[in-house]
Amino acid sequence: MALIQTNKDLISKGIKEFNVLLNQQVFTDPAVSEEAMVTVVNDWVSFYIDYYKKQMSGEQEEQDKALQEFRQELDTLSASFLDKYRNFLKSS
Repeated sequence: MALIQTNKDLISKGIKEFNVLLNQQVFTDPAVSEEAMVTVVNDWVSFYIDYYKKQMSGEQEEQDKALQEFRQELDTLSASFLDKYRNFLKSS
């Protein structure tokens, strides 16, 4: 089942906004622990999912598929961000 265009647009918008959030982060000393940053990033993902869930349209199955795709995209971006943060921790 293909995603309806409205949900595709929402996912695209959410990904762009999430990317902006991640790119705004400045790593400074003293750094928070890796575990704390993982918690923060997971909270951000949950916030974005909850926020955009309310705006999804279509039947429940379509909404669920769109949210699943959105979560996968956010998880991918989060993993990349956390890799950068781990490298920062190792270098400081």
